[in-house]
Amino acid sequence: MERSVKQLKPEKTTGWRGSEELWLQAAYETLIEQGVEAVKVMELAKRLDLSRTSFYGHFENREALLQALVERWRQKNTGNLLARTQAYAETIAEALFNLFDCWLCDDLFDARLDFAIRNWALSDPELRAVLEASDQERIDAIREMFVRFGFEPDEARVRAYTVYYTQIGYISMMVDEPPEPRIRRMPIYVETFTGTHPTEAEVARFASRHGMSADFVQRRSGGQAAL
Repeated sequence: MERSVKQLKPEKTTGWRGSEELWLQAAYETLIEQGVEAVKVMELAKRLDLSRTSFYGHFENREALLQALVERWRQKNTGNLLARTQAYAETIAEALFNLFDCWLCDDLFDARLDFAIRNWALSDPELRAVLEASDQERIDAIREMFVRFGFEPDEARVRAYTVYYTQIGYISMMVDEPPEPRIRRMPIYVETFTGTHPTEAEVARFASRHGMSADFVQRRSGGQAAL
């Protein structure tokens, strides 16, 4: 898990120039909270209580810092999503549960960062091109996941679009909900996206790695709370 600025910063800072990780984390937190326009060297220095010149011991300029932010986003969000589509699975249902881990684990996929990057791209054509390429890479990976389990390429692509655009909708609408009701909907999402029923064992494995019982997720033993 990424550490916050508070965790990265020592109690005593006399003579300390910070670190590349600290400056990048400060830029990340500012981007999330205020947008890219607020990610400025002087403002970050004030946030960190460090001198402005300390920044240049770690980054050549603001543009280099912004590129490091984009690279963090690419490696974490796109990189982990691609890895989850390629994770071992015996069925398409299990493969989709693997992908769903991204929507539930901040360590795998940072939805707030994805939202911030999308907002930033609205005013930055170069970043917009990077974002579009990354979106296509993610969709292609999900499509290949469906193809791997016997879906025809055209059908696989439509299903991939459906899966991906649903999640991007969650991000764009800034949906904020506890994990329990969302996890309980996920077996139904699997059926909707794949046309197949996940087995009880598949649901149990998915529930277990997110700290829940299969009975709770499958709404058994009196657990009939609304989805």
